[in-house]
Amino acid sequence: MIDSIKGWFSSFLSMFFKTRGDIKLGLYGPPNSGKTTLANKICKDWLGQEMGSISNVAHETREIQIKEQISLKSKDGKKEMLFNLVDTPGIATRIDYEDFLKFGLSERKAKKRAKEATKGVIDAIKWLDDMDAVLVVLDSTQDPYSQVNITIIGNLAARNIPVLIIGNKSDLKRANIKKVQSAFPQYDVVGISAKYGRNVKKLYERLFKLVG
Repeated sequence: MIDSIKGWFSSFLSMFFKTRGDIKLGLYGPPNSGKTTLANKICKDWLGQEMGSISNVAHETREIQIKEQISLKSKDGKKEMLFNLVDTPGIATRIDYEDFLKFGLSERKAKKRAKEATKGVIDAIKWLDDMDAVLVVLDSTQDPYSQVNITIIGNLAARNIPVLIIGNKSDLKRANIKKVQSAFPQYDVVGISAKYGRNVKKLYERLFKLVG
């Protein structure tokens, strides 16, 4: 009897801390959409430190990066959410080392980056099974109807993972948030500029709805 009570209590604690502190929030999207820039903004706002380095060269993030125990508070201060932020490598359907040569990388370094980037994509897809919610970060200056974007959304829909789409780079003239909304009408879309922090506070408020 005592063992069964202990087992129930242990399970209860596990469920409690799962909802409070073990929420895995993933950042997914194509290369150079601004995932790590957004991750840095979130971590800077709530932890006082950045997540990782950024670059104009595609696939700068080639390994899963995690920041744990981020405590997010609502605007009115009445709600608080604790989560682990998971920044993933950019998803691509094709990675060619020759693409990196254009940025001045040597052939050896380009092939190495391509190999690491390919492994990163595979790892990112595997990690989907561990996600409690996902922010899909898209470059709102690009056509949202790409094969990569549709593949990402399809994988998330198949797993019934809660999704919020982020239309990043809204500060640029070519940004078209309405087109992103039209492409994926089944999901909420928030237009932001992760680089300049524009509308990021609105994103924070939407996270409570997404995870709650």
